[in-house]
Amino acid sequence: METAMLFSLLAIFILLLLSAVFSGSETALTAASRARMHVLEQEGDRRAAIVNRLSQRKARLIGGILLGNNLVNILASALATSVLISVLGEAGVAVATLVMTLLVLIFAEVLPKTYALHNPDRMALAIAPIIRPVISVFSPITRAIQTIVRGTLHMFGVDIHAAQDVDATGEIRGAIQLHTQEGAMVKADRDMLDSILELDEVQVAEVMIHRSSMAMIDAGEPAETVVAQVLDSPYTRIPIWKGEPENIIGILHSKDLLRALSAAQGAPEKIDIAAIAATPWFVPETTTLREQLNAFRERHAHFALVVDEYGALMGLVTLEDILEEIVGEISDEHDVTVTGVEAQADGTFIVDGAVTIRDLNRQFDWDLPDEEATTIAGLVIHEARVIPEVSQVFSFHGYKFEILGRRKNRISALRITAPQVTEEEES
Repeated sequence: METAMLFSLLAIFILLLLSAVFSGSETALTAASRARMHVLEQEGDRRAAIVNRLSQRKARLIGGILLGNNLVNILASALATSVLISVLGEAGVAVATLVMTLLVLIFAEVLPKTYALHNPDRMALAIAPIIRPVISVFSPITRAIQTIVRGTLHMFGVDIHAAQDVDATGEIRGAIQLHTQEGAMVKADRDMLDSILELDEVQVAEVMIHRSSMAMIDAGEPAETVVAQVLDSPYTRIPIWKGEPENIIGILHSKDLLRALSAAQGAPEKIDIAAIAATPWFVPETTTLREQLNAFRERHAHFALVVDEYGALMGLVTLEDILEEIVGEISDEHDVTVTGVEAQADGTFIVDGAVTIRDLNRQFDWDLPDEEATTIAGLVIHEARVIPEVSQVFSFHGYKFEILGRRKNRISALRITAPQVTEEEES
């Protein structure tokens, strides 16, 4: 009798161990990083390949694990009840129920699942080769169970085969926000990833250099004057116009001008500026950044002029403008430094009216809307419905805007007071 009881206790221990394996496997294989497993498989890790194969058929995986888990739990409970009844009589049923519930809950459920949640990839790689043959053995039974489940759900009008829309971009955005909140990602990396995801949403009109800020050259000027203007300019490519500034007839590249000067033996008067200028490339203002980036790559170009639906010149966009939307400001030794935002001691900001809303939101983590306007001056005019006067103060979206400067009908400078962030919100 004692030998049989010892064998029964040993069998219960082994069954509880198997239950822990099944429970931990379920958590690990469902929580393992698909991206990491994919990378490991590409690197030749056979265990990662097994994890991926199992994850591709989750219904079969979960069904097999649950079937094995329930079998060992029920068998362990039955053996424990039998042993305790032989020792305690009828009271053994209640004792066995209590003892087995605690043992299964602590050692076969909570403990292995807690470990699996903290080490999903490691445990998935370790357990996948072991659990795969078990899933294969149970597959005929799990298929039958799945048929019954699908039929039952179908009776209630539930179609588990109905296609679900997968928003990959939304999932990536959620992952970025989650890692940022957990402190695993710095702001610069988050901004860069967010900008990449927004390439399909942002149009060139939002990042272009407005025509009022464009450097242009009059093709009617003497060649000597044009050469001097090109040498004084920090830009490599400069639009040239004829008759009126909106009539762009070409793009003058400084290297082409230097070659022409060399061929003319340094005599500018012998150069035909219009002849050496490249044909201008016009793009609509509604072109997205991704479309324009692809167009730049296809044409091997770095420079395009932006026009509206009527063909009127709006500004220009360069490859650097798009790259700066992703990686932030790019400056070289020839760039002109523009100070658009100055932080004040009282916590306010003096901002040039031409600074874009996107740049402010990115730099200070603000949430100003940019659907109706591109620049901060445009936002104030849109919300105020008038062209403000100097010293006027407005409050929109929780921010306060004080007009500090105005040139004709354009706001040139303003003071912005951002909403106060409480310690609870900051944390």
